[in-house]
Amino acid sequence: MTDKDVSDRRFYKAKQEAGFAEKQLSTPQTQSASYRLAFQDTEFLLREELRPVRFQLELLKTEMLLEEANIASTLVIYGSARIPEPEAADALVALATDARSKTIAERMKDKSRYYEESRRLARLASECSVTDESGKRHFVVCSGGGPSIMEAANRGAHDVGAESIGLNIVLPHEQAPNVYVTPGLSFQFHYFALRKMHFLLRARALAVFPGGFGTFDEFFELLTLVQTGKVKKMPILLFGEDFWNRVVNFEELMLEGVISPPDLDLFQFVETAEEAWAAIRSFYNIESC
Repeated sequence: MTDKDVSDRRFYKAKQEAGFAEKQLSTPQTQSASYRLAFQDTEFLLREELRPVRFQLELLKTEMLLEEANIASTLVIYGSARIPEPEAADALVALATDARSKTIAERMKDKSRYYEESRRLARLASECSVTDESGKRHFVVCSGGGPSIMEAANRGAHDVGAESIGLNIVLPHEQAPNVYVTPGLSFQFHYFALRKMHFLLRARALAVFPGGFGTFDEFFELLTLVQTGKVKKMPILLFGEDFWNRVVNFEELMLEGVISPPDLDLFQFVETAEEAWAAIRSFYNIESC
């Protein structure tokens, strides 16, 4: 290819231009912040006025990398960051110092079984390895990238040598993605809204394990989107009917008239990974893997 080739690029790429800028002579003018290339000027990009641009970047980066990874759809797994592995549950009970903390510890121990259910569900989905004719991958496991139920989800995929996604969020206290997230599919978000959008853009099934405010936020937003028709119906699987019916009285919401009777059919209760995966396969008419 020569400079006279009609298909040749006329402009240098941004990466090349950035290289040229690094080689410039050092003068008071070139050292001024105003002289930096805009896309290399972190201080400029973090200005309040640039929030819309940051929204776009946070949406676009993850979208582009998931597309390049041939990931067309995901199995999203929500759940608490606090539920211990079964092996660690007894230690929580032993550390309890009063009746209230003992009750909490015993209930956490009871929920520790969901760590293994999350891990097994992710393993089942990953072993199935659904790929369409164009090579796009489906039901790739996606979690919030954190500990506990999220870790179990990524760990289940890792068990069978499959990739999985982690959508982490910057928090004031120190934290990091769990070690089972595929490094090239580990993403960090500043904006909760953009993170939640990426949870649902490719979601074709949701498994919701017991959790707190974050799990409720994600779960109820999804219910609202499906209820209002903004998102097509998909399997929404709630693990632990006893837990959910104690902490949320869905029946009373319906009897109070603030939701409709059909809204109770937007989700279904399950207790095991096998039951959940069977429900997903039935919904999409997927043959046994």
